[in-house]
Amino acid sequence: MTTDPASAVLPKFLQIHFLAAYPGALLNRDDAGLAKRLPFGSAVRTRVSSQCLKRHWRVTDDRHGLRELAKKEGVEGVRSKIAIEREVTGPLRDRTFAKEAVDAVEHAFLTKFYGKNAKDKQQRQALLFGRPELTWMRQQAERLLSENPDAKAAGAAAEAWLKEEKANLNQLRDQNVLAASLEAALFGRMVTSDTRANRDAAIHVAHAFTVHAEQAELDYFTVVDDLRDREQGDDAGAAGVFDTELTSGLYYGYVVVDVPLLVSNLTGCDRRDWRGEHDRALAAQVVEHLIHLVAEVSPGAKLGSTAPYGRAELMLVEAGDRQPRTLANAFREAVPTLDRDSNRSLAQRTARALTDHLAEMDRVYDTGEARFQAAVAELRIDGIPDGSLRELAAWAGDLVRHP
Repeated sequence: MTTDPASAVLPKFLQIHFLAAYPGALLNRDDAGLAKRLPFGSAVRTRVSSQCLKRHWRVTDDRHGLRELAKKEGVEGVRSKIAIEREVTGPLRDRTFAKEAVDAVEHAFLTKFYGKNAKDKQQRQALLFGRPELTWMRQQAERLLSENPDAKAAGAAAEAWLKEEKANLNQLRDQNVLAASLEAALFGRMVTSDTRANRDAAIHVAHAFTVHAEQAELDYFTVVDDLRDREQGDDAGAAGVFDTELTSGLYYGYVVVDVPLLVSNLTGCDRRDWRGEHDRALAAQVVEHLIHLVAEVSPGAKLGSTAPYGRAELMLVEAGDRQPRTLANAFREAVPTLDRDSNRSLAQRTARALTDHLAEMDRVYDTGEARFQAAVAELRIDGIPDGSLRELAAWAGDLVRHP
């Protein structure tokens, strides 16, 4: 097992593994309102989707929140079905332009980006636009309306411009590499109507799942009517009867940072040239923020009734050049929630399973990753340097900042 940080010079990948426990919560629901599940190995587990995790890391009101970082850099993203109406043509309706002309330009933009679903907001795909892109489109719409006050002419001009080569969103990247937003640079973007505007994700997030078999219970509860009074003839029935599912679990999660692609997406350099003399300050800052977010931000719903707040109790970061590999298979056989033949707690048995699996992978593959961890005593992995979360984030950030 390699633990010397010096051996992690020029790491292509950072792998973040975490263990976090949440009791009595409903972190992520499916379309039936039940906890999301995942069959794996010997048991069905409770899971939290990667989409849910990323959204919480993105929008959290936290000093490490990605939205706040994007605002600071002026590259905030907006994911919406109604971005054109609200952010592009909406502000122009208060101007002197004829309503019919604005409608015509709006229709052309909607058709460009939402295709056959342009007329039906419900059927549209929620697209991610960067603030610089929305500003640019609003400026272009304003120009078209100024040059073509007639509705028919404005619509025709808008359609003609949108068909031009220079009308694609990708051209903005030459002016501002983060025009598509920080979020697009980190988690990718797909625009089917403008494929050159697509971005590959530099941060890969797995669905988190419980290391043990699912632990779920149907919570039955009532609402009491404060004004009902049996002395006044009211019955003793509840004002409402409801039920919801609650789950408890110790979750394993896995995140990979493709460092060359992250540097490329944030600086505009060629991915193959990521080791060059580029400003990696923002990339390092993203890594530091991400580690704090993974550890400290809970993917919770039902805040008022379950207070689903917790911290990761193990954060393990690996840095290396080879293709990443998950440690999820350490839990392919579900960890028993109760072991009457052992005095070890669930956390200790989970740490044992993770340590044994990691040692086997090292033995078979001669793993050369450098490692650092921040963990509570029960989950600490022997043989790996450890420190506080702040120290872990700084260690990982420095690998990117000063490779």
